[in-house]
Amino acid sequence: MVPPRNQGGEPRTMKVTLFGATGAVGGECLKQCLEAGHAVTALVRTPAKLPPELRERIDVVEGDGLDPACVAEALGEGTDAVLFAIGVDMKSGADLCTKVTRNILEAMREKGVRRFVFCGGGSTIVAEDQVTLGARIVELLTRVFMGLRHRDKEHQLELLESSKDIDWLGVRPLQMRRGPARGEYRIGFHPYSGLSKISFADCAHAMVGMLGDDTWLHKAPIVQY
Repeated sequence: MVPPRNQGGEPRTMKVTLFGATGAVGGECLKQCLEAGHAVTALVRTPAKLPPELRERIDVVEGDGLDPACVAEALGEGTDAVLFAIGVDMKSGADLCTKVTRNILEAMREKGVRRFVFCGGGSTIVAEDQVTLGARIVELLTRVFMGLRHRDKEHQLELLESSKDIDWLGVRPLQMRRGPARGEYRIGFHPYSGLSKISFADCAHAMVGMLGDDTWLHKAPIVQY
């Protein structure tokens, strides 16, 4: 992880708004942001789902990312960056991530916030990818069985790619699993297969590291072991 630095080269803490804090990746982002000394505001529908020991250390806004007013409230004065860790499953509405992202980008523009770090989908293939047959099969199966949810991640990335005024970047994990953060993984446009894995913790580690690192600005590389 490359922590943000001030002009003197010392680690700089940031004010971060987190979406998806009660999920597997978002929960890891929350813990790792706090460990790095960042101040966190989380927009959640059900605050009780946050671990009590973490909830008392952050600002919580109860609401829905589909509500522009709630999103604007979560991006309080002095916000430096947004972390987007909302996932989708078979119960998710069509274009959930895309709609929430659109609300976030509008609020960011109004409040002068530029940094947006997100967790995308590994089955979304981009031009830079070195795709194996296994990855193509996973993409096909995801399109068949996830349908609208797979297209949501594609639409989200298309929205970001059209947002040249936003300093967006993110990661695209494939198979995610529980386990401790190793802090060692590959991130980039390396060859990958449908079996490529990463833990929720290391996916979050990569995302939190991007808060202060422009290496992948306007890109969404694959993150994998």
